[in-house]
Amino acid sequence: MKAAWRRIAPAVVTAAAVIAIWEFASTELVSRHRQFLLPGPGKVLTDGLLDATTMRQIAASLWLTTRLSLFGLGIAIVFGVVIGVAMLRFAWVERASYPYLVALQAVPVLAIAPLLTVAFGYSFWAKSIIVVIIAFFPIPTTLLLGMKSVDAGLIDLFTLNGAGWWTRLRKLYFPNALPSLFAGLRISAGLSVIGAIVGELFFQQGSPGLGERIYAYQTNMQYPQLYTAIIFSSLLGIAIFSFFGWIGHRIVRSWHESAQG
Repeated sequence: MKAAWRRIAPAVVTAAAVIAIWEFASTELVSRHRQFLLPGPGKVLTDGLLDATTMRQIAASLWLTTRLSLFGLGIAIVFGVVIGVAMLRFAWVERASYPYLVALQAVPVLAIAPLLTVAFGYSFWAKSIIVVIIAFFPIPTTLLLGMKSVDAGLIDLFTLNGAGWWTRLRKLYFPNALPSLFAGLRISAGLSVIGAIVGELFFQQGSPGLGERIYAYQTNMQYPQLYTAIIFSSLLGIAIFSFFGWIGHRIVRSWHESAQG
């Protein structure tokens, strides 16, 4: 119990401090006629978290956003791993693709969204592509970094034993890259939630996800409900981030220093 408390105590103290600052800001720093823009924690609790209608709406939207995030993240992982391996295998692939990966990361997504509307309409696929664009970049870059960080002595050992390239990839390059890859996956996990909400904000068609809920609550000036939706958006990102962190720890904990202790 003491060990568990030591692990969670910093997060609990930080949460209490954030709530205290939030309460102070909503009552003391915002003028009375503008306090509806920043409702206090108690107002969010009663009108949002403890309101049955609001929670039913957010629960339904949370599932849709979760599905969209995971679907887009899955596509990003598949393409990211394939491109990362190709960049390691063929130097010309890295030289040809890396500038465009950086450019794709730098282009404002909302500038691409109208083009996706022309190609895919306001469909689930259009929203998924937004998720892929936002979550894609960390995966091939961290994978490539990890595979290029293999000790030169191990490469010489595999060469002396006549190991082929696929054997090196399977038994040397890819295992060595796993800690870096899972670091990238955790980054992409949070980005996938951002991408899903951005896609839902732009492509407002079909059943409403969290992005559409946030827009609707803001339009209707339902600010306690708005903050509740934002809280659950953050919790979704934390959940997916923690899931990949847990998987990475389970895979590398027995042999890599980053997972020791």
